[in-house]
Amino acid sequence: MIPIRLPREQKDEMIADLQQFFYEERGEEIGTIAAENLLDHMLKQFAPYLYNQAIRDARAAVNEKMLQVEEELYALERPIVRR
Repeated sequence: MIPIRLPREQKDEMIADLQQFFYEERGEEIGTIAAENLLDHMLKQFAPYLYNQAIRDARAAVNEKMLQVEEELYALERPIVRR
């Protein structure tokens, strides 16, 4: 699996969210390094599951769109009149 590379700004936001979660839910303060290590671990462990679900969702969306296109193409067909 290709490692997920997030822009620093997004990663910093996620780190801050983890720190806030620990403080609000557990009453614990964790430092930036601990939060970043946790985030890296979570991304490494859970990314394949999230990626695969995203692929399944994309596949379903494309299939749905293809069915719509197929219906529209059938609607464009013209009747053949035999004499």
